[in-house]
Amino acid sequence: MMRIENVTAQYQTITGPVVSVKDVDFTIRDDEIFGIAGESGCGKSTLLKVLYDVIQFPLEIAGGRVVLDYTDATGAHRTLQSGEIKNVWWDAISYIPQAAMSVLNPVYRIDEQFFELFRRHRKGSGEKAMKDRVVQYLNELDLPVDILKSYPHQLSGGMRQRVVIAMATFLQPNMIFADEPTTALDVVVQKSILMMLMELQSRMHNTLVIVSHDMGVHYQITKRMGIMYSGSLMELGTTDEIFSNPLHPYTKMLIGALPKVGDKSTREGIPGGPPSLRNPPPGCRFAPRCKQARPECSQSVPKFVEVAPGRFAACHLLGK
Repeated sequence: MMRIENVTAQYQTITGPVVSVKDVDFTIRDDEIFGIAGESGCGKSTLLKVLYDVIQFPLEIAGGRVVLDYTDATGAHRTLQSGEIKNVWWDAISYIPQAAMSVLNPVYRIDEQFFELFRRHRKGSGEKAMKDRVVQYLNELDLPVDILKSYPHQLSGGMRQRVVIAMATFLQPNMIFADEPTTALDVVVQKSILMMLMELQSRMHNTLVIVSHDMGVHYQITKRMGIMYSGSLMELGTTDEIFSNPLHPYTKMLIGALPKVGDKSTREGIPGGPPSLRNPPPGCRFAPRCKQARPECSQSVPKFVEVAPGRFAACHLLGK
């Protein structure tokens, strides 16, 4: 579905470029739920911008490319790369941001925003057919139709997020990106949002990419996942493999910090925080926080290699 080929992305600043994503290389498959995990400040959202082709100053791609392969509505196979992917937003690829209010226009009712989306991407449709399809889709998602006459500020945070998900999936795109879709929502609403995303992906058989620092979210919903740290991928594999047998020390510490039902023992967090991207440490960027670090870890960058079929990691300790 999508190939990320040795992508490096950076932000231009008055003091020089700051590399936020470095040499990231992996694939996202058709009809899967893929997760990108890691602490805040690890480059997850920047990577998502690159994948979604939101490349605007000061962000720029300094190396590599993103390639999207998909079948369009006519059944034709299409291949697009960085700089072209933005031309098929909403039709082939859509985006669910962290905050619903950053997408919804506060001065327009929900129905007007749905209709504008329909007019732009389904030209030639009659007014009645357009309204009927919007109402039908809300019914399919078990959303109350009366929200169409509401302004965004009149809806709860959870309902606004459901509306954004409905808009992002309305045209049945081949790929959907969700950036922290449950942030700032209570746990009950979080569960309903995750269930909604899973049901839509199962129904449409498209690809869903979820970015979240919450490992619990990935455990519940994703099938494969990548672990990011300081702009680079540390580990990649199926979610079951990563949780049952994490290979990288960073992954082990992320999972070890998760609370478990019935376990009253003290959970241990990861000491310190991610390094500054302006002046990252030499070698493995996780070495200053790693209890298993060796001299070589601060001297050379470990390669991101396939250690088992479909299982990748970047650590000097592997195989020793």
